[in-house]
Amino acid sequence: MKAVIQRVTQASVRIDGQTVGSVDRGYLVLLGVAAEDTREMADKMVRKLVGLRIFEDECGKINRSITDVGGSLLIVSQFTLCADTSHGNRPGFSNAADPETANALYGYFSKKCREAGMRVENGVFGAHMDVELCNDGPFTIILEQN
Repeated sequence: MKAVIQRVTQASVRIDGQTVGSVDRGYLVLLGVAAEDTREMADKMVRKLVGLRIFEDECGKINRSITDVGGSLLIVSQFTLCADTSHGNRPGFSNAADPETANALYGYFSKKCREAGMRVENGVFGAHMDVELCNDGPFTIILEQN
């Protein structure tokens, strides 16, 4: 399981010009689910994500979590994070989970974030989406759970 976390002041997802999810201060989370990923891995990643301290405190130090600042999550499924680029110029996606498994773990991940007290918005699994964001910093972290 791999997640690209971008600290944002605003992020949104549109499908056919219609906004389906948006957040203000918080994280845009691009989530890639690999074939071998499990719920236990998702649980660990949720704990890491919620506890990640990448917001500034009153002294300007990167020391506060998303829960400390009352932020929100926009979680978007992105199977391309599981791309294998080791051979040739065309990425392979055989490492990605099949759509049914990936969608189930994506939903489980979002549910566990909500259970952790987060306000969560989502993209639409499998849809072609336009993702817009204002990266705050810029600040981008990659989390991997093996």
